[in-house]
Amino acid sequence: MAITMTEAARAHVAKQLASRGKGIGIRVGVKTAGCSGMAYVLEFVDEAQAEDQVFDAGDVKLIVDPKSLAYLDGTELDFVKEGLNEGFEFKNPNVKNECGCGESFHV
Repeated sequence: MAITMTEAARAHVAKQLASRGKGIGIRVGVKTAGCSGMAYVLEFVDEAQAEDQVFDAGDVKLIVDPKSLAYLDGTELDFVKEGLNEGFEFKNPNVKNECGCGESFHV
């Protein structure tokens, strides 16, 4: 089981961690939300928990809790810029359906 990130995502996370002045990486998880059932959650991590799965992505780490990993296995995290908009994009092979606004998904 694993998740990965593109170079663009790694560079963005590294830049944000440098701006914060601390942190080892970013936590990627899922929570129950939205019209399709689940939504992604991202947060900076200063220290991983014992039960976390930690994936190295060069100078940053992707941290995932065991429950979320079942829904995120095989996912690639990307950081995209389109015009004035920018943000993380999840390429999750487990997604069966997404809501119309793209904020939530169903596995």
